[in-house]
Amino acid sequence: MKFNIRNNILMLGAICMGMSSWGAAQSAENLDEVMKRRGLTQKDVLSAAKTFVPTGKRDEYLAFSSGGQSGHLIVYGIPSMRILKYVAVFTPEPWQGYGFDDESKAVLKQGQVHGKDILFGDTHHPAISETNGEYDGQYLFINDKNNPRMAVVDLSDFETKQIVVNPIMKSEHGGAFVTPNTDYIIEAAQYPAPFENEFVPLEQFNERYRGAVTYWKFNREHGRIEPENSFSVELPPYSQDLSDFGKGPSDGWSFTNTFCSERYVGGIERGRPPFEAGCSQKDTDFFHMINWKKVAELIKAGKGKIINGHPVLMMETAIKEGVMFLVPEPKSPHGMDVSPDGKFMIVSGKLDSHTYVFSFEKMMALIKNKDFAGKDAYGIPILDMKKSLHKQVQVGLGPLHTQYDSKKCVVYTSIYVDSQVTKWDYCEGKVLDKISIHYNVGHLMTMEGDSVKPQGKYLVSLNKLAIDRFNPVGPLHPQNHQLIDISGDKMELLYDMPLPLGEPHYAVAINASKLKPIVRYKSGWNSRADKRSEYRTRPGKERVERDGNRVRVFATTIRSHITPEIIEVTEGDVVTVHVTNLERAEDETHGFAISGTNVNLSLEPGKTSSATFTADRAGVFPYYCTEFCSALHLEMQGYLLVKPKGYKEVSVKATEGTIYAKADYDKQHKTNLDTQGVIDSVVGFITSHNYQDFKPVVALVEDATDQLNFAADARKKAEGFAVKSDWQNATLWAGQWWQYQVKAADIGLRAKTYLEQNGAKPVAKK
Repeated sequence: MKFNIRNNILMLGAICMGMSSWGAAQSAENLDEVMKRRGLTQKDVLSAAKTFVPTGKRDEYLAFSSGGQSGHLIVYGIPSMRILKYVAVFTPEPWQGYGFDDESKAVLKQGQVHGKDILFGDTHHPAISETNGEYDGQYLFINDKNNPRMAVVDLSDFETKQIVVNPIMKSEHGGAFVTPNTDYIIEAAQYPAPFENEFVPLEQFNERYRGAVTYWKFNREHGRIEPENSFSVELPPYSQDLSDFGKGPSDGWSFTNTFCSERYVGGIERGRPPFEAGCSQKDTDFFHMINWKKVAELIKAGKGKIINGHPVLMMETAIKEGVMFLVPEPKSPHGMDVSPDGKFMIVSGKLDSHTYVFSFEKMMALIKNKDFAGKDAYGIPILDMKKSLHKQVQVGLGPLHTQYDSKKCVVYTSIYVDSQVTKWDYCEGKVLDKISIHYNVGHLMTMEGDSVKPQGKYLVSLNKLAIDRFNPVGPLHPQNHQLIDISGDKMELLYDMPLPLGEPHYAVAINASKLKPIVRYKSGWNSRADKRSEYRTRPGKERVERDGNRVRVFATTIRSHITPEIIEVTEGDVVTVHVTNLERAEDETHGFAISGTNVNLSLEPGKTSSATFTADRAGVFPYYCTEFCSALHLEMQGYLLVKPKGYKEVSVKATEGTIYAKADYDKQHKTNLDTQGVIDSVVGFITSHNYQDFKPVVALVEDATDQLNFAADARKKAEGFAVKSDWQNATLWAGQWWQYQVKAADIGLRAKTYLEQNGAKPVAKK
């Protein structure tokens, strides 16, 4: 086998020498002394032990939290509560180049509203894709409350791949929630508004303003929402809150809360009582019970009305076809949570002290027998509340959201006003335990708690206020997520976690074993479109193409240089830089930024990203790698030279900064040969074992081989100049030869270590 890569082992020698000078220091303190010095109790230490994940170990669960006004998604581990990543969704994010490269700009452009860039998002409710009601770890969906939009995040690389804009809503809250097989994603409006994009006076609120529920069709094969196969249902001008899809016996139905069923229109500046007064007068509101599978059939049969290019099943048709019903619920509700078996729906009222358990079986019997308590102002049949109920349980003041435990019939409800979490049995209707939190909890989550198989173990309380929990950092405090142990009969508070990015609203948690993210892209990959980029560039194919004032640069990055290192354009040129990261080693991300241009790319291994800008100012603009990638990271640089219009070339002979002689060349040449010996030893170890059985090592070998090939080419150039006694170029190319060797050695050492740690076996010599 030709392992030019193997030269990587050169670097191994350097690394090993550096590590040999390192010693391990042990603390003289024992545990008792540490506890005394820091004022820790035994309970503190036990809590710390339950959340501690030792170095090199990983969390059992990953949580995905909305980032609220940041427009992002936050990923952290449980039980460690370590933040792992921010996923950019609706707003630009420089570290990942989101909104700075052409590919991600194309995704954000999908989220334009009436042709206008919307660079703010209010992310609220994430939902993980499901198969047979269980989390499958393939996709995540999240809504934008402010601008009714839905985004698709691919969990193979944790990148946003699609944004769709709701064609009829003006705000939304009741999304995202998925069907048991992720056929559809639900999105419910929040504040009623006219469907048509026109002005309608508030005096026509009851006649022209409407709520809605949208069912977005998801194509799992392509990992994209299909707007053309999606539809909505018209609702009365009540404000929608949360939603959920049925499962098991209730599969095929969806459930959506409402508030302000009073249909009150405020106007405090006009002398009227404010919204909160008018929207909280009734003892009950309604939740909508919709047979969405039947609705899909009706839409397919052409019984919907096309509004803004989107099919909508109007209320009149929904009533006539018997696919929508109203069920009274506690006023100002928050939470619509279907039980794992699909038999019950749990709803809380923010202005009530009770949580209500509705029976799907009872409600369906009422519908079958047409046993209705009446109709609303729009003719929608109303089921009797008492006849629909299974249990009514007093859980505390200000109940909001409920999540399910792995233990049968056990649930947890957030209690906003009391700042507590209540554990209770919804089958028997009795409270089991309460725990105080800090402060004013909104949503909460258990591990996979809204799936058909909740895993219990931990609960996270998403608190709205932090107040005195952390070091003060000005008037704006972080949010506080508190980790609670629910494995025993009594809940136990374990950890306070500040979240300093927006107002996280809701979160979901999945067993980490279900996630299978990639660690590198296929070479030349457009990650946003999930296909090979037409602009990918292979080593040695770097070039600059000009067509009039349109310039395209096909560039590559690899430790530790950007090719080309000099780009020359003329003032006024429209320049697109296509950059391919040639690395195959895991975690060898490069960046690419040009001074004064707003160009900023994040280039994970294998990725191709592009940036387009106008060279509108003559001058010299350095570019460099923004991601620290190697010992010679700072040397990974180049120059964009923008010549003024009409510039006449001047012939100037460059002056070398340092002059090299034969002795310099001979010294470097000897170092390179010695380094090769180290590399050969590492290569020998790899090839003498079954490395091909380990995919990460195979990728490392590919990368190292590339580096060794580059080294061989540099060696040829160095020795060629030496034959001509051109010691300047000979020495410089010998130095580059060594750089490739070092990189190869680095990769080779990683591969060797991996094989040693993962049980590689020697292979018989052929």
